[in-house]
Amino acid sequence: MAWRWHRLLSSVRTQIIFWLAALISLSIVISIVTIRQILSAQMLERIHRSLDQEIEEIQRLVDGRDPLTGKPFGDDVAAIFDVFLSRNVPENDEYLIAFLNGELYKSSPIALPENLQENDAFLTSIAQLESPHHNRNLDTSGNIIYSAHPIQPPGNNRGVFIVAYSRKNLQSEIDQAVLVATWVIGIVFLIALVLAWGVIGRVVSPLKLLTETARSIHDLDHTPKHSIPVKGPDEISELTITFNKMLDRLHASFASQREFINDASHEFQTPITVIRGHLEVLGQSLGQHDDTLDLLKDELNRMSRLVDDLLLLARAERPDFLNLELVDVHRLTEELFAKAQALAARNWQLTSKASIRIVGDRYRIIQAVMNLLQNAAEHTDEMGMITLSSKRVPTGVCFTVCDTGTGISPEHQERVMQRFSRVETTRSKSKGAGLGLSIVKAIAEAHGGHVALSSKLGQGCQFNIIFPLDPPYEAKTP
Repeated sequence: MAWRWHRLLSSVRTQIIFWLAALISLSIVISIVTIRQILSAQMLERIHRSLDQEIEEIQRLVDGRDPLTGKPFGDDVAAIFDVFLSRNVPENDEYLIAFLNGELYKSSPIALPENLQENDAFLTSIAQLESPHHNRNLDTSGNIIYSAHPIQPPGNNRGVFIVAYSRKNLQSEIDQAVLVATWVIGIVFLIALVLAWGVIGRVVSPLKLLTETARSIHDLDHTPKHSIPVKGPDEISELTITFNKMLDRLHASFASQREFINDASHEFQTPITVIRGHLEVLGQSLGQHDDTLDLLKDELNRMSRLVDDLLLLARAERPDFLNLELVDVHRLTEELFAKAQALAARNWQLTSKASIRIVGDRYRIIQAVMNLLQNAAEHTDEMGMITLSSKRVPTGVCFTVCDTGTGISPEHQERVMQRFSRVETTRSKSKGAGLGLSIVKAIAEAHGGHVALSSKLGQGCQFNIIFPLDPPYEAKTP
């Protein structure tokens, strides 16, 4: 049980959820604090505007006329307060207070907040105010904000007008709204985490398949026959595609190894049997020693060539198989034609030479084309014609070898490129192991190219080997 919890807590899914929850929680906290600060700032701005408005109105009234008499108020401060308080109804939590000659004259509403009623020192000092106070806090709590304006007309009467605003209720409303929003956001956040757990599980499910597939390869020592399904164009899909390609390569490598072991064991049996038999004869017939030794040397040479070809095919799938360089196709075609004329007495023809340069392994390209030329020479009589050409094609350069030999029937054309494949017709006169065309195919595919065959029985063959301008990967020098 403990290891299951440990595995769950250390899984990618849990880590994603944890960091997602942490980031979102931090964002929510910052957002809620910021919203509360913004709402509080807007509340203060509203209170300040209300205080300023009341002070401006009392100032206009002081400079104006008494609506009852139509005359200036003069030093009748009480009349100023009476007119103002009768005209203005304070907002909720707003208090209008008038002091006349150091004493509380009137207030609206009559009941003042406790902070003011119990603060005798403030009331005493504010009653004697001589300079305005603008948007000040009554105490350190900041619950009461006030503005005070002294009224000092000519004469003996003195007054002080105070506008006070209690923000306690407004702040409580803000705090309550923030609390409700916090609960709502928290519930939505938890629901989102549950949904995210399911969504992330679907997103990372290919990783679980990758792990299970890799474990099956380790446990069973073979690659699965089916690829992992790919869904969507995201990064995990790209990882799955890459993993599937790796599986295909592993499967092909394992299959190639099994095929190599089976074919090599079969092919080596013949020369080994021949050598063993003649060695037995060697001990019985002393007069035939020279012929027997020549035959043994010939079989050993054939085995040596076979081993070299098998090693080449084994290396063809490695990244360091090619030594890349810039190859002049025009000059290479001329060199290939010169080499071909030394293979056998045939009617050799060079029909075209491509004036182009490609990036490839010059030695391997020569090896592949010479294999095609050798194959054509072996299956064409002395009067037959063999043509060599190179030309530019949309995908790169194409070397073409045509002969007028016996050709290959359609049913044999698919397997003629396979290892140890030899077509049992009058065309097959070679003593080779059937690896030549496999080598051609391996070299072409190592460059990112391919080999195409066109043939009809009795009408000869045409092999096209195509090399791209650049190989699909940066080959390394072995």
